[in-house]
Amino acid sequence: MKKILSYGPTLIVIAAVLWGLDGVLRRSLFSLPPITIVFYEHLIGLILILPALFAAAKKETLSRSGWLAILWVSMLSGMLGTLWFTTALLKVQFIPFSVVFLLQKLQPIFATLAGVVLLKEKISKEHFVWAGFALVAAYFVTFPDGDVNFATGAQTGIAALFAVGAAFAWGSSTAVSRFALKDNSDTYITGLRFFFTTLMSLIGVFVLGQSASLVLPTLSQFGRLITIALSTGMLALWIYYKGLKKTKVGVATILELVFPLTAVIIDLVLYKTTLATSQYLAAGALLFSIWRMSQLNQDKI
Repeated sequence: MKKILSYGPTLIVIAAVLWGLDGVLRRSLFSLPPITIVFYEHLIGLILILPALFAAAKKETLSRSGWLAILWVSMLSGMLGTLWFTTALLKVQFIPFSVVFLLQKLQPIFATLAGVVLLKEKISKEHFVWAGFALVAAYFVTFPDGDVNFATGAQTGIAALFAVGAAFAWGSSTAVSRFALKDNSDTYITGLRFFFTTLMSLIGVFVLGQSASLVLPTLSQFGRLITIALSTGMLALWIYYKGLKKTKVGVATILELVFPLTAVIIDLVLYKTTLATSQYLAAGALLFSIWRMSQLNQDKI
């Protein structure tokens, strides 16, 4: 009898749930530039994982392609994806239910295609059926009654391009991360990812003219950044990589849809946001499709 969720998918779901909490933790950081937040959260995460990284580095080595994979993930997933998505939201003034959130749903498509090209993963007909079902359900979870707000001003077109860029950055990085994990431990890859993203984001702080912002965080904000590193940041990525090592990319990217579902539930519980009936129905459909996708991962990988 198959398990409800096997080891790899379970860890992916746990990481996605943690990411869903991210918005709550970041609310007090709104006064800081995005690049500064990216730098500090990675610096703190790097400091925390450094002992484990040193221990892993004594036992493991990376191939040339492995180093390229780490650099790709550090740049696109660690820094550019976050900056592009934040920029897209700024262009539409953080209006909810906008085209930015719609286009971000392209991420699983980019991830699956990258998994096929880079890792030669085979996609079954059943995978297409349940992945499509999950994407439709995720759409209705995110958008009450399926309504997308396109009235977001003259910057909507530019915002859309940034949103697609973010979806590509995060989606492709799922496959590239799993490529790096094939011959190396999740600890080593997580540590290297944080090391290089810290360096890249520090350079980004100066390139974007935000060097003065490095002294802006208050003690309270530093405390919040440490909390992020120990939950939705470094720890969540570490858990995610442990799961990704045992999970097909095409399956992992659908399991990640627990993230927007968690965010919607948090809005309901913490902020008393009223949900549409369609969102409740879609949430149930999404959970069922995620369970079905997890079963597909129990084939040999």
